[in-house]
Amino acid sequence: MTAKEINNIKNNKEVINLYDQYAHGKITKREFLDKVQTFVLGISAVAVLEILTPKYSYANQVDPNDKSLQITTITYQSLKGHGPIKSYVVKPINSNEKTPVILLVHENRGLNPYIMDVARRLAKENFIAFAPDGLSAKGGYPGNDDQGREMQASLDQEKLKQDFFAGIEYLEKNYKSKIGTVGFCYGGGMVNQLAVNFKNISAAVSYYGPQADLKDVPKIQSPLMLHYAEFDERINKGWPDFETSLKENKKNYIIHYYKGVNHAFHNDTTPRYDKAAAELSWKRSMDFFKKYLA
Repeated sequence: MTAKEINNIKNNKEVINLYDQYAHGKITKREFLDKVQTFVLGISAVAVLEILTPKYSYANQVDPNDKSLQITTITYQSLKGHGPIKSYVVKPINSNEKTPVILLVHENRGLNPYIMDVARRLAKENFIAFAPDGLSAKGGYPGNDDQGREMQASLDQEKLKQDFFAGIEYLEKNYKSKIGTVGFCYGGGMVNQLAVNFKNISAAVSYYGPQADLKDVPKIQSPLMLHYAEFDERINKGWPDFETSLKENKKNYIIHYYKGVNHAFHNDTTPRYDKAAAELSWKRSMDFFKKYLA
């Protein structure tokens, strides 16, 4: 397959929308393979899927063996959720009790290598990163996204929410510093839920995540930063009303809207990655955390 053909697939809006539906469980793999052939001629549907599937060999922006970081795994209890939850914890080697801690929430497929790398990136910015694996009850992220997606969808979703709530409660009990939270896709929606339910979150950053119920907006105390992608129709349909409610309730929020990019534009292991938008959004997010978590 030529580079031009690959780029045509990556830039085909209909194909990307179909992949988004598949990646979020709206259609099956078979349905994706059947439908995508309508938009791509001369290339097999299986080859198209292979091009769009995340490549986690690209995930290490920060070396897991970086000597400036201390990496551990801890287990905390989620009494209202699935029980013991494992969390990937990354600290700057010179961290102390004043170092802010950020709960990082993964996408809809568990704690994959991309999210682990994001945790290391947070630590390189002098934050403590705390990244629970929502698939802990199933044995943890299985090593591939298809299985991880199926495992996460099979969980009791209310209990899964409580697993992340318990993560914040663990941080409240075990850290003296300020607490922030950031999440992507499913995790972006969970960030909004955390902001509704916990008053002591000092800063919350949501990447292309489902919005909180409008009736819950008055409960939000955290400053919010919300990142949206122009071509992300599934998520974008909810944010105008969400922003109106945030305004009406005089909440502290910032919305950034990135033109010409797709859902998951921050994820550098997928063709939907957009380097310019990812880097700009990351700088904005880090500046936001440094402002409110200092």
